[in-house]
Amino acid sequence: MKELIAKKYIKALKTGSDLASMQNITEVFSVLADSFADEKFVSILVNPHVDAKDKSEILLAAVKSAESEKINNLIKLLVENKRINIIPAIAAELKKDIANTTKTYNGVIYSNDNIDAKVITELSDGLNKKFDSTITLTFVQNDFNGIKVEVAGLGIEINFSKDRIDSQIIEHIIKAI
Repeated sequence: MKELIAKKYIKALKTGSDLASMQNITEVFSVLADSFADEKFVSILVNPHVDAKDKSEILLAAVKSAESEKINNLIKLLVENKRINIIPAIAAELKKDIANTTKTYNGVIYSNDNIDAKVITELSDGLNKKFDSTITLTFVQNDFNGIKVEVAGLGIEINFSKDRIDSQIIEHIIKAI
């Protein structure tokens, strides 16, 4: 639900904005969204005893360095409509929107074995060509028995499980007999 509301605010922000200003707004909201990880910060903003004007001043002080009238007006509007809690959703949706606009995505490769940097580069290059985008892959070692590639921004998940391949070979041999 928060994502839908965030998208409406983003749509309004995009009107009359160029890519550079949207990237600036994205950075500001990303930093602001990181502040929501602090429990004290959140407790002040959701406290019904704290006046809306004070909440607005706190948030405006946090984004003052951006010197953007659009950001200031959006913050005031969020406070006025009691929607401060969707700031992290706005930041996430802004990141997705910028990624889709620039066709630049980040992905993750999971495996229980170490993967050579050359293989990661080859996988990245292959995905770049396939999806006509710039995809940067990072490796995360975990307990997945095989290789799993995820690019969340594109909704891609590719996996090669050693266990599944072994079971399919056994099934094929049994059917052949």
